[in-house]
Amino acid sequence: MIEISELKDILDSLGIEEVNFGASNGDKWTGGGQDLSSISPINGQVIAKVKQADGNDFERVVESAYNAFKFWRMVPAPKRGEIVRQLGLELRKNKETLGKLVTIEMGKIIQEGLGEVQEMIDICDMATGMSRQLSGITTHSERAKHRMYEQWHPLGILGLITAFNFPVAVWSWNTAIALICGDTVIWKPASATPLTAIACQKIVEKVLKRNDMPPGICNLLIGKGSIIGEMFLHDRRIPLISYTGSTKMGKHIGSVVGERLGKTILELGGNNGVIITPDADLPLSAKYVLFGAVGTAGQRCTTTRRVIIHESVYEKFIELLRSYYEKVTIGNPLDKSILMGPMVDTTSVQMYIDALKIVQEQGGKILWGGEKLSGADFESGCYVTPSVALVDSKTPIVQEETFAPLLYVIKYSKDIEEAIEIHNDVPQGLSSAIFTNNLIESEYFLSHKGSDCGIANVNLGTSGAEIGGAFGGEKETGGGRESGSDAWKYYMRRQTNTINWSQGITLAQGIKFGE
Repeated sequence: MIEISELKDILDSLGIEEVNFGASNGDKWTGGGQDLSSISPINGQVIAKVKQADGNDFERVVESAYNAFKFWRMVPAPKRGEIVRQLGLELRKNKETLGKLVTIEMGKIIQEGLGEVQEMIDICDMATGMSRQLSGITTHSERAKHRMYEQWHPLGILGLITAFNFPVAVWSWNTAIALICGDTVIWKPASATPLTAIACQKIVEKVLKRNDMPPGICNLLIGKGSIIGEMFLHDRRIPLISYTGSTKMGKHIGSVVGERLGKTILELGGNNGVIITPDADLPLSAKYVLFGAVGTAGQRCTTTRRVIIHESVYEKFIELLRSYYEKVTIGNPLDKSILMGPMVDTTSVQMYIDALKIVQEQGGKILWGGEKLSGADFESGCYVTPSVALVDSKTPIVQEETFAPLLYVIKYSKDIEEAIEIHNDVPQGLSSAIFTNNLIESEYFLSHKGSDCGIANVNLGTSGAEIGGAFGGEKETGGGRESGSDAWKYYMRRQTNTINWSQGITLAQGIKFGE
């Protein structure tokens, strides 16, 4: 069995106990619900337990967040940014230990765990600068001696529901931006990764208390989706729900929150495609495809799922790709020499194995990989080999997102127009890429009739978005945007203002009333 060294030191450093409460308003920790065990996919052992939130905890936390918003919205945005800056500094101090906890609890390799915490630090830095740039516009009124402008106000409580695959980064994307916008935050993390959430909550609490901030600005609720999650969706005190997860659940959330006319940011499924043309740099494209397909054991929303490759370069590309796959080391993700760790749990592994059977039943051919690993080092049951399958573009399972290290290869024979038609012929629209040294092909891919995804790249992969750009997708990916650019506007409410300084009455559209 793989031993996790330093585990106790890591937990102690981050304030994780043997049994933890799962609800916090930044001042008081409680938990009236059932116990939840956090199990490491590295070795199948229980790391620690959490007493989950119940309905009483929910009400206490929401009331606290609601009251805190009334205070927080009136703190000047640059001062809110200063607190976010301090959060970034605190994350720097805890990068090593928090990154290791991400790896231990979720299973991604240590380089990715550390990279995820670096992403948190980066978003804090960016949000700090943005706190001085939450600008509206001034426009010209049609009425003489009138001034018209637009501004943005804090929205309220952000209800944040995150997934297991990025257990801390997605929290920071939303929280850093929401805080500078004047919102308070209630976080419901994935049940598979509760300990990283507790660690983050304790880090942000330390910063808020140091600045004499009241409780309720940043809050945590660890609990069942069927209980706490549903309460989130129906509560009118929570005007915005940001959700990362499956398209099926996203549709449910959109329906429930939409019924009460609330706002949603939905980051849902990705079925990300890469086009490789005859003019592509094949070694470059194969390396990017490898990371895109194998990174995080295929459990990223931006994971490369499909490679659409011209038949003239197919054989050479496959030969290259196979040689790279053969060098992928699988094992303990805390070992820096390992390139792929375990999947998050045995249920995910079984879903992967079942998908491979369906591929073959539907006429696809497994070119390599797809085994469940066993032996002393793989006793947790979460280790697999990544696989590549040759399929037709119309194969039904290709229309779905299989959250696993399963890569589909699809041939095309004509031109870039055919490749893009195949690429866009799926319900999802998150991330996409083309590999070509042909300027016309790259411009075609980025044009109005090119990729229909929220993210489109040239000569780099689908995975690994920078925080400076707005992150999100189209179609069944949900249409929401997080992180950079003007994504901050999702966390605020827009207001148009007109000031009459003419000392007279002038109606718009030249209307005369009562004269």
